[in-house]
Amino acid sequence: MKNFAGIADQYAGYDSASVLLQSIPYDGTSTWGKGADAGFRAFLEAAKNMELYDIETDLEAYKDGIHIVDAITESASPESMCDAVYQSTKTLLKAKKFLTFFGGEHSVSIGILKAFYETYPNLTVVHLDAHADLRESYLGSSCNHACALHDASKHTNLIQLGIRSMDVSEKKYLNLEQCYFAEDMYFNEAWIEQSLRQIKGPVYITIDLDVFDPSIMPATGTPEPGGLGWNTTINYLRQVFQHNTVIGFDIVELAPIPGLHAPEFLAAKLYYKLLSYKKKYHED
Repeated sequence: MKNFAGIADQYAGYDSASVLLQSIPYDGTSTWGKGADAGFRAFLEAAKNMELYDIETDLEAYKDGIHIVDAITESASPESMCDAVYQSTKTLLKAKKFLTFFGGEHSVSIGILKAFYETYPNLTVVHLDAHADLRESYLGSSCNHACALHDASKHTNLIQLGIRSMDVSEKKYLNLEQCYFAEDMYFNEAWIEQSLRQIKGPVYITIDLDVFDPSIMPATGTPEPGGLGWNTTINYLRQVFQHNTVIGFDIVELAPIPGLHAPEFLAAKLYYKLLSYKKKYHED
């Protein structure tokens, strides 16, 4: 297994690493653009070409150690995948390290979130996405990518940002007071302070890359116009880390486009930026 960003082995071993990174390259329920199962490979390749000094935080976060654990490759069914992810995450949580995950499609988050909210009953989930993902079931499965946040909506303090596409059936599961539609966010920055005030307890962040505008992130299965920009997104995420205890995150739905490297570089930069915020604001 390659080390993240080509870091030296001394920073990539399990015992010395403060951060664990797990790939879940599942793409079994995506309903339009395929390819998220290849996202992690493209992400790692892009990370090798990324500077490891972060200007904003004046830090080299990799020196806290980043260890890549074995990928979850269960794919017999959406349900078996979700259960495998859930069981694995329960085990990883016992390590008391900072857990990070890379999809795959967004259905991989279902088992992760269940393991986290069972461990942290007062969990807040900050969800950045173009889609609400609140369907109870889709195409015969509650483990479909369109259902990624349904279970979490019932068991966590869910805050959703960047939403600009949903089915009418999802409205009954939507908490309008804690859902920030992209159109409203664009014209009114009050969403930042308001959503930050709604966070309670430890925070898990789940990021579907289609939250970004397709002009900078076209490499997703279901791109939607009118998405967020880079600086708006990282400014918000910085404040989430600054004011709260973030205990893990995932990044999903990178479906690489051959010959177009900017989207996977964005994903790598985003991942490392979150680790930089963790190091800056969560140091003991």
